[in-house]
Amino acid sequence: MAGRFDPNPFEEEEVNPFSKPANSRLSPLPPEPAGFGGYNHGATVDIPIDSATDLKKKERELQAKESELRRREQGLVDILHSFSAGIQLEEKNWPPFFPIIHHDISNEIPIHLQRIQYVAFSTFLGLALCLLWNVIAVTTAWIKHEGVKIWFLAVIYFISGVPGGYFLWYRPLYRAFRTDSALKFGWFFFFYLIHIGFCIVAAVAPPIFFKGKSLTYVSNILTLLSITLLLLIFYFVGFGLFCVEIILSIWVLQQVYMYFRGSGKAAEVRHEAARGAVRAAI
Repeated sequence: MAGRFDPNPFEEEEVNPFSKPANSRLSPLPPEPAGFGGYNHGATVDIPIDSATDLKKKERELQAKESELRRREQGLVDILHSFSAGIQLEEKNWPPFFPIIHHDISNEIPIHLQRIQYVAFSTFLGLALCLLWNVIAVTTAWIKHEGVKIWFLAVIYFISGVPGGYFLWYRPLYRAFRTDSALKFGWFFFFYLIHIGFCIVAAVAPPIFFKGKSLTYVSNILTLLSITLLLLIFYFVGFGLFCVEIILSIWVLQQVYMYFRGSGKAAEVRHEAARGAVRAAI
């Protein structure tokens, strides 16, 4: 039996709302740092500063970009001036790995003349190959105690013949087909005949300069046989290359001349020559 003063577990506890509790104060919040938004204006903040080397590097990059923009701007100005003056700019695009010349037969040469132009371009590359092989063959002869003078002549033929062939007859033919200029045709015929004559001399190699040994020749076969068989092979290969070059060059000359006569450019050249003679006489 429960005691007299035992509390009733089912009895509600009487609470006086007006009485003061023993501990009515709320627990304070933790203190915040001084300053607005919890930010301490007095604290130091580490800000990364670029070193002098980085600044100079950025300055160089900016200068490079500025010079590139100026170059592009000048290029656009030149293009606009060229268009206004009727001048066509030629962008270098050949060879693809290191462009040094402008060359676009498929887009600039009329389709009925492209075959001739391609073969003419082959003769230009063939001339470069012939002269390069000539240097190799003459170098072999130099090793076989034929003297250094013939090697120097072979090098001169190469470094003067390749750019000379391009500027003296290939580019005039290219521009003649593109612009249909009678003057360019005349320039091409003159120097292309010289080109064919040089190839004939190189194949025969008469004993004019150093007994013809500065060019791959076939005139002194017995002399070559007495020296070495290897040198004979080198010179015969060079002779064959020059013969192929001569045949292709004669074909190109014939085709260009047929087009020149058929298009009436021959009469135009004669007319211009007569007009120039009259002006000179006056």
